[in-house]
Amino acid sequence: QVQLVESGGGLVQAGGSLRLSCAASGSISSINTMGWYRQVPGKQRELVATITRGGNTNYAGSMKGRFTISRDNAKNTVYLQMNSLTPEDTAVYYCNARSFLATVYWGQGTQVTVSS
Repeated sequence: QVQLVESGGGLVQAGGSLRLSCAASGSISSINTMGWYRQVPGKQRELVATITRGGNTNYAGSMKGRFTISRDNAKNTVYLQMNSLTPEDTAVYYCNARSFLATVYWGQGTQVTVSS
């Protein structure tokens, strides 16, 4: 089992920045990919970005250039630096981990609200 705990969400003005963190615990060695997804009420959860254990990254198109995902394997933590935020980025952001056997784990989510 893997437990994921997010932090860093909050309220920010448009154009501002936030940094989300997600700390993993439990069966850490089983984790390959970690990432961030987001969801707004009434819509499907969508990919934000992922990063493999080796550091390969993947971003949703609209996040490229504004968001940066990084990972500290020694601290079992993944980060999401979000810049140039817009009200459209308002959502609950979920940390995700996928094991080498394709088991998926989710954090509890952290609210990000961007005011105009």
